[in-house]
Amino acid sequence: MAWALKLPLSDEVIESGLVQDFDASLSGIGQELGAGAYSMSDVLALPIFKQEESSLPSENENKILPFQYVLCTATSPAVKLHEETLTYLNQGQSYEIRMLDNRKLGELPELNGKLVKSIFRVVFHDRRLQYTEHQQLEGWRWNRPGDRILDIDVPMSVGIIDPRANPTQLNTVEFLWDPAKRTSVFIQVHCISTEFTMRKHGGEKGVPFRVQIDTFKENDAGEYTEHLHSASCQIKVFKPKGADRKQKTDREKMEKRTPQEKEKYQPSYETTILTECSPWPEITYVPNAPSPGFNSSHNSFTIGEGNGSPNHQPDPPAPIIDVSAGIPNAQNLLSTSTPQEAQQWLHRNRFAAFSRLFTNFSGADLLKLTRDDVIQICGPADGIRLFNALKGRVVRPRLTIYVCQESQQLREHQQQKHENGEPGNGAFYVYHAIYLEELTSLELTEKLAQLFNISPHQINQIYKQGPTGIHVLISDEMIHNFQDESCFVLDTMKAETSDSYHIILK
Repeated sequence: MAWALKLPLSDEVIESGLVQDFDASLSGIGQELGAGAYSMSDVLALPIFKQEESSLPSENENKILPFQYVLCTATSPAVKLHEETLTYLNQGQSYEIRMLDNRKLGELPELNGKLVKSIFRVVFHDRRLQYTEHQQLEGWRWNRPGDRILDIDVPMSVGIIDPRANPTQLNTVEFLWDPAKRTSVFIQVHCISTEFTMRKHGGEKGVPFRVQIDTFKENDAGEYTEHLHSASCQIKVFKPKGADRKQKTDREKMEKRTPQEKEKYQPSYETTILTECSPWPEITYVPNAPSPGFNSSHNSFTIGEGNGSPNHQPDPPAPIIDVSAGIPNAQNLLSTSTPQEAQQWLHRNRFAAFSRLFTNFSGADLLKLTRDDVIQICGPADGIRLFNALKGRVVRPRLTIYVCQESQQLREHQQQKHENGEPGNGAFYVYHAIYLEELTSLELTEKLAQLFNISPHQINQIYKQGPTGIHVLISDEMIHNFQDESCFVLDTMKAETSDSYHIILK
């Protein structure tokens, strides 16, 4: 047997040999494909590489992701590859979302020892429903009075501070938490996906929702407005135990598929990772509207130090600001009103909740809406009220009377005609309408004083001329018995003891 002594090769020789082998393998691939020389651009053009390339962040999007949110519920196995995961939830059941601090050592040191605020929302996944979100939620509120879409299960949650639920935002909750401590929040979704389908005949496919979390840090003014991170996931909500049945059905369908078909679907994961997304846009408010900050006026509940029971502590109500001062046409909306004037009109007439929906509407746009349009947008109750306000429909007063003032000159002229035996029915009287709501003598006094431009204190008493010319003092009870649209001629008499007048209704 002959032994051959092999000397150690240098690194340069080994490296050159590997390069030659790699080039040979590439050329072999090109020959097998029958395309001549190997082209890397052809391989990169395959769909799988395009999908991975689109999912990778660009160089301009390389930013720190400080947090990670995990919904502790399995994803559906019936979701194809490269599609967003889908998770099924039961209506009203508590589900845990873990708030994880994902920062590396030394990243975002300004958060050390500080609290952050997270806002949870349940919103529509479909873009079509996002555009009509306000009227969809108002319709749900009308059908489910007193209920909320999203709630926090406070006793089961850990590490959350000062959780709040704004009564006017049924799909939103918020709380403070310390990233350095363990934090888990349990949420409950009370609406189901089929409540927002167009036609409800049974067996319809429910619409998907999104659970979105936006986290903010505190600025120099002590307000939590500096955005840190946002993430969301896709969900569908079923009636109690419906999510479990749907998950089982999807799993059984996947088991019946062939191995080749199964490769087109992603597996079911034990938990749902919320993926990064854009922050939810803030509501646009017109000037003088209350600030949407964390200290906005709404009922809140806080967690005490020693127990987990909520302590209801309503905040003081926000001051009411009159935006109509100095603005003409404060009552009726005109077709010439600009979008800004239309917004101010909505606020003056207690339609501020719909100001965002009608942001770009001018007066003409609003006045063109039909009754059905307004009810569909705003719901039955507010829709009818808004339609009546747009059309300038006023409530009929309880009592209307017509009065005119008999002048001394006219009285002497009538007396002269009577003495000469001439008919006196050619007199011309101008009447003024007075509308009464309270039906009191004090209200009548004030309306008469306003009509004839005198002070109410200058009217001493008001009488009504009765049978045989007697003067009957007008009381509240007498005004209640006035016939609607009665006509009166006013006569005035100087009071003897003061600079005031007696008024007689004839």
